Amino acid sequence: MRVGSDLHLELAGPGSRRAALIRALRDAVRDGRLTQGTRLPPYRSLAADLGLARNTVADAYAELVAEGWLTARQGSGTRVAARATPVAPVAPARVPKKAPAHTAPPAHNLRQGQPDAASFPRAAWLAAARRALNAAPNDAFGPGDPQGRFELRHALAGYLTRARGVRTDPGRIVICAGVGHALRLLFGGGVLRGPLAVESYGLGFHRSVLDGASVRTVPLTLDEHGARTGELADLKGVRGVLLTPAHQFPTGGPLHAKRRAAAVDWARGRGGVIVEDDYDGEFRYDREPVGALQGLDPDRVVHLGSVSKSLSPALRLGWLVLPEHLVGPVLAAKGEREAWTSVLDQLTLADFIGAGHYDRHIRRMRQRYRSRRDHLVTALAQHAPHITATGIAAGLHAVLRLPPGTERSTTKAAAWQGLALDGLAEFRHPAATMPADDGLVVGYATAPDHAYRAAVEALCRALPPL
Repeated sequence: MRVGSDLHLELAGPGSRRAALIRALRDAVRDGRLTQGTRLPPYRSLAADLGLARNTVADAYAELVAEGWLTARQGSGTRVAARATPVAPVAPARVPKKAPAHTAPPAHNLRQGQPDAASFPRAAWLAAARRALNAAPNDAFGPGDPQGRFELRHALAGYLTRARGVRTDPGRIVICAGVGHALRLLFGGGVLRGPLAVESYGLGFHRSVLDGASVRTVPLTLDEHGARTGELADLKGVRGVLLTPAHQFPTGGPLHAKRRAAAVDWARGRGGVIVEDDYDGEFRYDREPVGALQGLDPDRVVHLGSVSKSLSPALRLGWLVLPEHLVGPVLAAKGEREAWTSVLDQLTLADFIGAGHYDRHIRRMRQRYRSRRDHLVTALAQHAPHITATGIAAGLHAVLRLPPGTERSTTKAAAWQGLALDGLAEFRHPAATMPADDGLVVGYATAPDHAYRAAVEALCRALPPL
């Protein structure tokens, strides 16, 4: 469409002329008459054509820009937003009950919790798999060990001791299918019982697993130093706490040393247990490494980890590092062989770690993710200097602090930009009493390299103005 060309719009329906114009422009985008990238007439021209006041058209354009339907840049005019055209609502089709539901993927993915799938080290993993298969003893193809292959437990004991400061031996490690599986073994299997203290902001799947096990959770207040573990002493009947001490999820930052010590002292005094989710402890950028909390007291801390952030969640490989007295109960809870992870994948990971490929992969991805983090921070400084990114010294995500009252509208604007991300409110415990902050949780690891810059550009377009 050329500047000043005709645009047919039906200004009908209830409400003001401004509301009718907004509704008509949305409809034109929905039904495809205004396609992505189409340049709209200047608001003065459209006002003259429709017999409206200039301010009415200008306000309508501004509203649709804020909602993500349109973009406006100096020198480029107002256009239909690229990759933001929503699908027109249609009546649901009748399909067989067992037919899978298919939804179009977002144009950009900045959700937290996933590594860059394109960066999986295929060649090194394949080489490790071949070596592991050739060297596998015959008993590897038998019923197996519910605790996991010794080769992997031995490799993990060495790696976790060296890289994360964990104090363990292979006999205290149980292999599982990930942190969710580990929590189900601990709480669904009756090894540990509630009520359980948790952080006021945390991973939703933690709460869903605990809810499924009928475990009541009690939120601890958070601040810039992590969970206020001093509050544990005032919680009646609570003998367990779930923490993310290396990099609090999602707000960022390590648990302060004094609060680590306070949590351990509480567990010792009450005969309690600390469950530590070390979900991305290997990825740090601007600070000294923060060791695992388990190193302070291996008899009071259950250390959980997996390769979901470092390699891929598709591998379904995780581990529990347990106090000695909990190994037997966890193995009893594990039960049937169908809950065990693939022996061949276990042997492959053991070789991958032993040959040094895991360390090299972590170092390579640490550099890549740091570069992405730096690009996000630079883009914010250029396009949205009033938005602060926090929790960026480590991990695979950042929290963008938003002006009060803008989180919902910003996530809506992001959706119109074809952008998948989460608001901070999604991770807030429903019983939390601390003041709620507005923010976005932006994962900078998920998108592949070739798509990352476009995703950040879409993010900047969605952010509220100063």
